[in-house]
Amino acid sequence: MSSEETVEYATEHSPRLHWAQHAPEVYKAMIRLDAAARQGLDPKLYELVKIRASQINRCAFCLDMHTKDALAAGESVERIVQLSAWEESRHFYTGKELAAIELTEAITVLTDGFVPDEVYDRAAKHFDEAELARLIAAITVINAWNRFGVTTRMVPGHYRPGQHR
Repeated sequence: MSSEETVEYATEHSPRLHWAQHAPEVYKAMIRLDAAARQGLDPKLYELVKIRASQINRCAFCLDMHTKDALAAGESVERIVQLSAWEESRHFYTGKELAAIELTEAITVLTDGFVPDEVYDRAAKHFDEAELARLIAAITVINAWNRFGVTTRMVPGHYRPGQHR
């Protein structure tokens, strides 16, 4: 491509609704819940969980946010890129991270109506009960954020690391 050529990207969509402006108490409660769930969890692990749930739920806004926050926390581009294919890229992650990612998928996709015992047990081997409770909360919170994002069509691409903390 020559320097004179311009690339025309698709037009950015508009959000359906700025939900946080119309439900500020709900938004503030979500921020507090998210902050409480984050306490005591490794920042990189926390962001990997957020990214994986957002990939599954196809929340572009949350993917934009959490990949940027993961990079700011020192996560590598390679591990973020491989996350959507983690089962084939297991060697990029620790046993603890794999247990968290697998638990994230089980909680996010409840097609069988429950989290399988073996998935829960693997996570319980890597996390003490308090840490596991916060991990479950973090996974639950990102799934709620994803639902706000995809329902209201929040626009990705404008987030700056740490902006919503």
